[in-house]
Amino acid sequence: QVQLVESGGGLVQPGGSLRLSCAASRSLFSIGRMNWYRQAPGKQRELVAGIFANGNMDYADSVKGRFTISRDNAKNTVYLQMNSLKPEDTAVYYCKTETDHEQDYWGQGTQVTVSS
Repeated sequence: QVQLVESGGGLVQPGGSLRLSCAASRSLFSIGRMNWYRQAPGKQRELVAGIFANGNMDYADSVKGRFTISRDNAKNTVYLQMNSLKPEDTAVYYCKTETDHEQDYWGQGTQVTVSS
């Protein structure tokens, strides 16, 4: 079992920044990968960024150069630093685990709204 607690969402103007946090209930060493997804109204859920056991990081093309995923193993927490935000970044953002030995777990989501 893994519980994920997300925070950091909110309303921000275009060009602004937010940092999302995803705190896991156990060590990140026991979780192969941590990922951020997002889903806008009427659209499919999409992968935004992932950080993997080998340290590799993946980003959607739409956020490369603007978003940074990172982790703090001491706090069992993964972050998504979101800079130069655009209206099209508006979505519910979800944290998700990914392992090869148990089911995946999702956070409940946090709303990010980019608007003037």
